[in-house]
Amino acid sequence: MNPVELGIFSSRLGAVCDEMGAVLQRSAFSPNIRDRLDFSCAVFDAEGALAAQAAHIPVHLGSMAYAMGDLVQAMDWRPGDMVVLNDPYLGGTHLPDVTLVAPVFIEEQLLGFVANRAHHADIGAITPGSMPLSSRLEEEGVVIPPSYLYRAGELCEELLARIAGATRNARQTRGDFSAQASSARTGVGRLQALVRALGVEAYLRGLTALNDYAERLVRAALAELPAGEFRYTDYLDDDGQGNVDLPVSVTVRVGAEGIRVDFTGTAPQTSGNINCPVSVAAAAVYYVFRCLMPPQTPACAGAFRPVSLSVPDGCLLNARRPAAVAAGNVETSTRVVDALMGALAQALPERLAGASHGSMNNLAMGAPEGEPAWDYYETLGGGMGAGERGGGLDAVQTHMTNTLNTPVEALEMAYPLRVRHYGVRRGSGGAGRRAGGCGLVREYEFLAPAVVTLLTERRRHRPWGLAGGEPGAAGRNLLNGETLPPKATVRVASGDRLRVETPGGGGWGNPEPFVRSEQEIGR
Repeated sequence: MNPVELGIFSSRLGAVCDEMGAVLQRSAFSPNIRDRLDFSCAVFDAEGALAAQAAHIPVHLGSMAYAMGDLVQAMDWRPGDMVVLNDPYLGGTHLPDVTLVAPVFIEEQLLGFVANRAHHADIGAITPGSMPLSSRLEEEGVVIPPSYLYRAGELCEELLARIAGATRNARQTRGDFSAQASSARTGVGRLQALVRALGVEAYLRGLTALNDYAERLVRAALAELPAGEFRYTDYLDDDGQGNVDLPVSVTVRVGAEGIRVDFTGTAPQTSGNINCPVSVAAAAVYYVFRCLMPPQTPACAGAFRPVSLSVPDGCLLNARRPAAVAAGNVETSTRVVDALMGALAQALPERLAGASHGSMNNLAMGAPEGEPAWDYYETLGGGMGAGERGGGLDAVQTHMTNTLNTPVEALEMAYPLRVRHYGVRRGSGGAGRRAGGCGLVREYEFLAPAVVTLLTERRRHRPWGLAGGEPGAAGRNLLNGETLPPKATVRVASGDRLRVETPGGGGWGNPEPFVRSEQEIGR
């Protein structure tokens, strides 16, 4: 393919993912998928290697790219099949993230797969919102190993009934599963149309050319890194079970053949739920290096060929069953990003920013037993880290997530909640020649009794600055004015108020010369 043809080919593959996402959003029942857009879609080749993805959630996409090869080799695929899974030790991330994979055949030849992953706010965990303060995997909900939801086009009603029956709102669960199936059918049809238009051989040549092109771009970009070793250690606040200050250590080795990312020195897996499967660690690594690549780099497997990982078995980032993992996908992944960026900042100080707010600020809630059932989950933005070229943005999602906020109107219409305050947390960004972004404040009033779980980070360790920039402010969680720990489950009554103040981003550059120049201008 010439450059124009290759560009069109890449865009057409990406459009398949975009349309899958549009179908999933518009047909989903739950606000978490429909309004917050907590889902991702991608296309893979016949071996399970990433071919294209939409600009959805980095932790979803990177982990699918890492784990899909093993998954597709383990199944006997037929036209019309759809395989569902959420088992973090067999290709998933954490239990609320349910993945649906469908094969794409042309005249009985398997040419690839389409997949989507969506976060279900109720997957049958021990507390509402299905993000519990857990210590074992089975406490986090129903575990779905790779299973045929559709076999040769026929729905496995028994499997769907078992999954939906474990949740508090079976109708919503069935609706969201149907939305994921519709999205997958759309992807299969669009990819088949693309292959038929090009021809099978031309399509396969296009995939090879796309991956080779991505690898060339990445190797050229990574050549800017000086050879050597770069180390950094960052810390997780706690695991919710009494263990605090858990290190995430990384060594980046840059050589002529590529880059090796080694997590030796990271804390061993722990009794809390901040553990994660190695696919989540891989997603964070892929994301960081994707940030260093040219914007035109195709999102395909070739882009990650120069990067390899070493993650010790049994550590936080490569946990063994049955370790709890609910917060590993959301909180630990963000700390992997911070640690890796801290290491790379030693090599490319002008390219990297200070730490962003470093937490997805997870809030899960719902009705206690005996009350009308409802479940809700959301993540909250915070301050973005500042870099040499500009200050950090205020009150945004960063790094491993890419969701929207839930509109206040949608939240109050669907649940017994009232949002009393929602705004920017002024003054929380780290000072610097470029100031870090400010976090946000969101305060909820409960209109009915509820069980609430908070899984948050950067309440003890502030987001660091770079090049002399100051750290951002730590976050705070308060119930009726009383401080809560970073990770907690509480029962609330009607009229209680929960206030979440998210961290700010780290600043960049020494703030003192900038302050003096401002004072001189004032005089």
